[in-house]
Amino acid sequence: MIYSSTCTSPVGELTMASDGEHLLGLWIEGQKYAYGTLSETPAPRDGLAVFDQTKDWLRRYFTGAKPTPAELPLAPIGGAFRQGVWKILTEIPYGQVTTYGTIAAQMAAAAGKARMSAQAVGGAVGHNPISIIVPCHRVVGVNGSLTGYAGGIHIKQRLLEHEGVDMSGLFVPKKGTAL
Repeated sequence: MIYSSTCTSPVGELTMASDGEHLLGLWIEGQKYAYGTLSETPAPRDGLAVFDQTKDWLRRYFTGAKPTPAELPLAPIGGAFRQGVWKILTEIPYGQVTTYGTIAAQMAAAAGKARMSAQAVGGAVGHNPISIIVPCHRVVGVNGSLTGYAGGIHIKQRLLEHEGVDMSGLFVPKKGTAL
């Protein structure tokens, strides 16, 4: 059985999903691909310890603390490639950004390949089921483009600004598929 609960945040209402022990998902209201990794529709259930832990993590994050993903029992559902990308996302330090190309190079090195597609990495980043905590908002284009956030570019900007990221070299693209 999969359960869900909601909470409010400075970026809107958030929906959490759990198997009762692990956090399977965290989506921002209106987010693309919400619930996409779940095998069933979650049943509303408040009071699970994992939901309380997640709410506390989010409270601390939005009040300026720097909690890490490792503090929560995360269990995003996805294949090996996506799992590898999501693991790399959890290692991006608070207040810093990386690029899709950098993650692709890390994935290629781990697989013993000369190179890997940054577009494939972008797909995995975009389908990250645990927003904010698995910090896909910290991934930008090689040219500083803020493209590619399923929760919306305006939310990506707010999260990066909240973390104190130097936004001077970053920009919102004028056109694209992830706006």
